[in-house]
Amino acid sequence: MINVSIIGGSGYAGGELLRILLNHPKVNIKQITSRQFCNMQVSFAHPNLRKRTNLIFSSPEKLDKTDLIIIALPNGISMSKMKQLINISPKIIDLGADFRIHDQKTFEEWYGQKHTLSKLLKSFIYGIAEIHREKITRSSYVSCGGCEATVSILSLYPLIKNEIIKNNIIIDAKMSSSQAGLRPTHSSHHPERAGSVRSYMPSGHRHTAEIIQELSFFSKNKLNIAISATAIDMVRGLLVTIHTIPEIGITEKDVWKAYRKEYKNEPFIRIIKEKQGIYRYPEPKILQGTNYCDIGFEMDTKTNRLVVIGAIDNLVKGTAGQAVQAMNLMYGFPETMGLEFSGLHPI
Repeated sequence: MINVSIIGGSGYAGGELLRILLNHPKVNIKQITSRQFCNMQVSFAHPNLRKRTNLIFSSPEKLDKTDLIIIALPNGISMSKMKQLINISPKIIDLGADFRIHDQKTFEEWYGQKHTLSKLLKSFIYGIAEIHREKITRSSYVSCGGCEATVSILSLYPLIKNEIIKNNIIIDAKMSSSQAGLRPTHSSHHPERAGSVRSYMPSGHRHTAEIIQELSFFSKNKLNIAISATAIDMVRGLLVTIHTIPEIGITEKDVWKAYRKEYKNEPFIRIIKEKQGIYRYPEPKILQGTNYCDIGFEMDTKTNRLVVIGAIDNLVKGTAGQAVQAMNLMYGFPETMGLEFSGLHPI
């Protein structure tokens, strides 16, 4: 049994972490912090947990020593707190972007701010278990991937590693509203968001940096990756449609072989490619609450394209579930422990 504290527990990611960890047989939640709701029951911020826990939000200034800290703070904050936190806990998992990028210059270019603790950048392992399992197992510090980056990396990794596609890649990402976080903005105001299909970042998405960083480990050539992001009228879930060009002579059988080679033993990766039915390709709706990443593809011989489709729940496989999967590896627990929920249908 390990003691876990959650820093920044009142947001969507913090709430999802708590939901999952309350059902984890090897975890005791020692503290969960919130400035806004300090000394209030966690069920006030997370009403789905009523009668599930009597935990009270504590102040982030009053942290006790613990086995593991999971940080669920907005981007740009954890770097200012990390010196304090590494003295409180021997192991840390950060859900934010502060330690995802290993190069200081690259981080500052994409995030538009100075990194104040760059000496720790290379100490954090990128948190996708499917590509860094052994490193995570040996690591004390893990930085989880961004949700859009996670599904894109998982969808592309076997194709790049096995030289199935050329280097020019276009990712069309459909984003749900929970990806914007708990704090409301003008664009998240219901009359503005409801019913919308809004292209809010047709180029320059900052997750590009971590996708290139992680996939470059498996590519012999420089990668050229572009993302277009669109906000859609959905609370949780993420769908990417990735347009690639296959190498000369590549067949559908080769694509199947690449995915099976890399993912045949992965508990949370499902290759979805049916010949009929409305769910013959990945669909984020049926992934809500699960740690699965569903991946499908279609060969278009007329235009010489390989179209790849990936779907996740952005708050689970894209955030909290990814952290718990990494935690399980760090402590030698079964990798699927606490993450067995299979989703709902219909929903």
